[in-house]
Amino acid sequence: MTSPMPLAVALGDPAGIGPEIVAKSWERREALAVPPFFAVGDCDAIEAVWKGPLRVIAEPGEAGLCFGEALPVIRVGGGHGVTPGAPDTEGARNSLDALELAVGLTRSGAASGLVTGPVSKSRLYAIGFVHPGQTEFVAERCGVSIDHVAMMLVGPTLRTVPVTVHIPLSDVPAALTADRIVARGRATVRGLQRQFGIARPRIAVAGLNPHAGEDGALGREEIDVIVPAIERLREDGFDIIGPVPADALFHDRRRRTYDAALCMYHDQALVPLKTLHFDEGVNMTLGLPIVRTSPDHGTAFAIAGRDQADPGAMVAALKTAADCTRRIAQA
Repeated sequence: MTSPMPLAVALGDPAGIGPEIVAKSWERREALAVPPFFAVGDCDAIEAVWKGPLRVIAEPGEAGLCFGEALPVIRVGGGHGVTPGAPDTEGARNSLDALELAVGLTRSGAASGLVTGPVSKSRLYAIGFVHPGQTEFVAERCGVSIDHVAMMLVGPTLRTVPVTVHIPLSDVPAALTADRIVARGRATVRGLQRQFGIARPRIAVAGLNPHAGEDGALGREEIDVIVPAIERLREDGFDIIGPVPADALFHDRRRRTYDAALCMYHDQALVPLKTLHFDEGVNMTLGLPIVRTSPDHGTAFAIAGRDQADPGAMVAALKTAADCTRRIAQA
């Protein structure tokens, strides 16, 4: 049997904790059954925070040959001097170049899936990055409209999908349309089927307002927008419940009744996930032709270079990506 291609891991901002958690994930490869991968990024950033064995490779096929003895890295940039915890413009450019290359290698089939390290959006915006985040960038490079993808947060006991993502809370009601909810719902169902092997996913839809609007007394978004979207998803044959008051959606008993929760805005989806699974939460992008995951945390510049970063979420992102690529291959 041919061994699967390794995963491509974009290091993220070289001054953040990405290099450290990637290196620590490699260190735990045997104890935690971490799948083979290669890093894409600045070797100097890894060496600034880690003294383990590193092997520069020219192409992904070499990763499997050395993964047992050294962390394989496809070098991008380097030489400008990385200071952990001190992000700069050059580091932002490096993180974007590494992401671009890692996406291309995955799209070409040279890597089985893509894992992205944490980046600094503010630093990327300063160099002209026009996307709200890495999710939108990866979707564009894959030729997929952002309307047809969904960001899913994955933990051991919870999966959530925000309908609206990186916009101010005050803009959410106007951005929340039935078409957008339906698109996210369809991407969620199909992603759970394709990448998680769930034949008939159960989706719970959260309300926007307290008590899911209290029959219009606390807001009409449920009546005018969310319920019509749910009805359209049911017409597609999907198993959908809601709108459910968000404050009653995430306790232990309720979480057992659905496979994913469709949430109306960013924090409604991320707060419960990070509360329950902060050190093992995974950010996935559904609806792409490739598998893409990421640890569900940021650059943590404040602790970069101090040997304090927990690699749990990166390990989870690697293992989730490998599991999903295996299911797709076996389908």
